[in-house]
Amino acid sequence: MRKIYWIGLGVIAIGAAAFFYIQHSLSAPLLTDEDIAAMKADVQTQDETAFIIPDQQAAVVQPANPLQNAYFGDLHVHSDQSFDSYIFGNRLTLDQSYRFAKGETLNNPAGEVMQLTVPLDFAAVTDHAEGFGLFELCADDGKSDEAEEFCEQRETPNYNLFMELRKRGEQRPVASFDDISGDPAKMRKFADSTWKKIVATADKHNEPGTFTTFAAYEYSPVLPDRGKLHRNVIFRGGKVPSHAISSAEAQSEIDLWAGLVRDCKEPCAFLTIPHNPNRTWGLAFASHTIDGDAYTTEDWQIRAKYEPLVEMYQIKGNSECSIGFGTSDEECGFEQYLPRCEAGQETGCIHPTSMARDGLKKGLLLDQQLGVNPFRFGMIGATDTHLSNPGDTEAWDFRGFAGMLSASAEARLAPGRNGDYSNLFRTPGGLAAVWAEENTREALFAAMQRKEVYATSGTRIKLRFFGGFDYRDTIIDAQDALNTAYANGVPMGGNVSAVADKTPTFFIWAMRDPLSAPLDRVQLVKGWTENGETKEEVRDIICSENRAIDPSTGRCPAINAKVNLKNCAVDEDRGAPELRTFWRDENFRADQNAFYYVRVIQNPTCRWSTYDSLRLGKTPPENVSATNTEMAWSSPIWFNALTR
Repeated sequence: MRKIYWIGLGVIAIGAAAFFYIQHSLSAPLLTDEDIAAMKADVQTQDETAFIIPDQQAAVVQPANPLQNAYFGDLHVHSDQSFDSYIFGNRLTLDQSYRFAKGETLNNPAGEVMQLTVPLDFAAVTDHAEGFGLFELCADDGKSDEAEEFCEQRETPNYNLFMELRKRGEQRPVASFDDISGDPAKMRKFADSTWKKIVATADKHNEPGTFTTFAAYEYSPVLPDRGKLHRNVIFRGGKVPSHAISSAEAQSEIDLWAGLVRDCKEPCAFLTIPHNPNRTWGLAFASHTIDGDAYTTEDWQIRAKYEPLVEMYQIKGNSECSIGFGTSDEECGFEQYLPRCEAGQETGCIHPTSMARDGLKKGLLLDQQLGVNPFRFGMIGATDTHLSNPGDTEAWDFRGFAGMLSASAEARLAPGRNGDYSNLFRTPGGLAAVWAEENTREALFAAMQRKEVYATSGTRIKLRFFGGFDYRDTIIDAQDALNTAYANGVPMGGNVSAVADKTPTFFIWAMRDPLSAPLDRVQLVKGWTENGETKEEVRDIICSENRAIDPSTGRCPAINAKVNLKNCAVDEDRGAPELRTFWRDENFRADQNAFYYVRVIQNPTCRWSTYDSLRLGKTPPENVSATNTEMAWSSPIWFNALTR
């Protein structure tokens, strides 16, 4: 019997919002007029000059480059077109979202100013398809009395609304806003109108060579206890299906891909990107779908073809790895939002198949068993902002994650009504970095398909990673290092077939974000198969300031770079502006499948909560670190065993 996890109609309201509403009485509004007025008054008292911030920078247009340029963007953004974003108080539009990405200033609902120091190179607004058509429904003069009541509640939501939505969703596995509209055909027309507007707005703001947009949306089924198994659907160009498939029509990811394959015909092309593996309750890299059906070999092949990337860092935390389940490196604790599951615990925690590194290791085993690796994915970051502010990942400019829920420094630092400090453990989110010849839809999409991409935790570190069998250590100082790297191996995201009696060699080149802190070190993460099991190893491979790696621990000695917690000035005298290294894996065995990826770690900078504390003249909270060591994660390079 199929196990139905998702909750059709309640997909957005329950999945993203019930957590916050549960704290209120049954009929109380989310925020009273007095609450909102108080939050706006709080914003007026914040000291925005209490710390050092960088000067605004103009957008840089990079000429086409056959050796690839680094482009930074955000592929997970919500505007007022998302149901949850709207009911939390966000009234900033699709158009404003793209203008923000290009450098314009916006204000959050409480009046805080939001602006990128450096404009993005690309963006996609990914509103929830499950709420498409609601603007049109509420503007319809002929709407039913039930729809009229719903639209009024939508403006000032209360807990009763969400309980009703949940009840409707639980009564029928496939529920939708058709029940409220009373006219499924009209609701379909309304939803298609929303999607048409989304596509048209993306097309309007697309400027080939300067700023790239993608028509996109989010497919958002729901798991119990605020779990998520959502996917962003990204289309290559302006040729897209006329209808955006939601979880009301596609019960599982298999159904989603089947519908997209059916509707997206050349020159249409798409890919999907799952996010928040940490909150999937183990389903992210499980062997069955959201509704309990086992994956077939054909299903795995479809997934491998259409899902080349995973969003492993965003506002709701880090999904690279979790300490436990065979993982012990301390960096796995970086901005970790959830604990590891204990015996018998099913939700609210991290399972052995929740995190990206878990998926990469499982993919090696599936490759041995089935001859296909569905988890040969690249890694990116994103925001998942519900404030229409793509790429707003700078710690000093973090203005919350959802409308009025966290729209002042006081609100962000305060405990929730149940005392859990949930706002405090959010992050500003990350960025997607793409190596492409030029800043166009076609070039960026092709790079995403070949996985020549990487994730950052919000800063703009540049990271190159190449692997093969023929690099020499002289590549580090070579004038033509990049030509040599491409000619003699593969970049991140690539595959290499093992060669008998040869060992893998790697070239790594990391460059600091000039508006953030210097670099501390670079680490290499290896996963491989051995006797039918997977293993992993994490080691530092280059330290700044020529610090020697400790041979017994495989780690760099601490750098002890300081941060001035009175104004967030960083220590510019420690660390490095760039780190280049050559590394050889002397322990490689050609009969084993393996993957490698690198992590770059910056010197410390102030965490966003410290900036907010300075705004308020307070001491930073003790239950989170005052500083962070921001990171970048490359996509892996895979080495395929000779016995394949």
